[in-house]
Amino acid sequence: MPKTLVIVTGPTGSGKTDLAIEIAESLGTEIVGADSRQIFRGLPIGTAAPSAAQLSRVKHHLVGVLELDEYYSAALFEQQALSILDTIWSERDIAVMCGGSMMYIDAVTNGIDLLPTISDKIRTETLSLYHREGLAGVIETLRQLDPLSLETIDLKNHRRLIHALEITLEAGVPASRLRTGKRKLRPFNVVKLALGYDRDTLFSRINARVDAMIAAGLEEEARAVYHLRGLNSLNTVGYKEMFALFDGTMDRPTAIARIAKNTRVYAKKQMLWLSKDPDVHILNPSLPLTGQALRIIGSGRFAQ
Repeated sequence: MPKTLVIVTGPTGSGKTDLAIEIAESLGTEIVGADSRQIFRGLPIGTAAPSAAQLSRVKHHLVGVLELDEYYSAALFEQQALSILDTIWSERDIAVMCGGSMMYIDAVTNGIDLLPTISDKIRTETLSLYHREGLAGVIETLRQLDPLSLETIDLKNHRRLIHALEITLEAGVPASRLRTGKRKLRPFNVVKLALGYDRDTLFSRINARVDAMIAAGLEEEARAVYHLRGLNSLNTVGYKEMFALFDGTMDRPTAIARIAKNTRVYAKKQMLWLSKDPDVHILNPSLPLTGQALRIIGSGRFAQ
């Protein structure tokens, strides 16, 4: 019989970690993290990583395992996550994955195209272009080398634009030529779960969590890595605003308010992604969550 991967996903601040732990405890299994920032060490507050107490309840994989300057990608995540899942499934029938990095989840469930690993030389050259000429320089270079990529990438998404340019320069051919969009068949069943908070409630939860992060020491955590602020691992909500505070370009109240606002913007993007996936089971947060989840997992209504 095929093994089963239970994915607890959804927007930031919705309570994924607690639910995933309860499900994993109930099923006697382990959790694979699917968060592109929690995978790095030294950022527990700003990334809302599982606490020491939570980690002691259930074994977690791919949480706090990388140094901030280490290169990582969805392709590497696909390889490592699938290997870890095989190990879990050698002893159990079910594994749990938890996170809101949608590209990582898609990599495991649908697969991604084989793309070249970006060398330090290409990464340095591309970032130098970005810092020298801004996003306009990256877009213009892509327009010359890979105009098709510009038709599929949000022109405000600097990460994806930079990565498309990196792939193009590394491979020597347009990145768009390497992306087939073909879905890989996986030898396991998938159950996707998400908590269905309405927008106002979710935003209130996000605002409260930002306040809790500040109280827990986010400012001190960000100051400890301020000297590394140019790293991609720190180019994320929470740290960017704190760095602006330290640079003197933003006052403290504004920085905190901007963290909450940018987190809400990110949550809206995650909610849009969820709305386009018919395989996601939305749980009612007003009812016992673990009970709902276990009934769905046991019902056999698996996404193939």
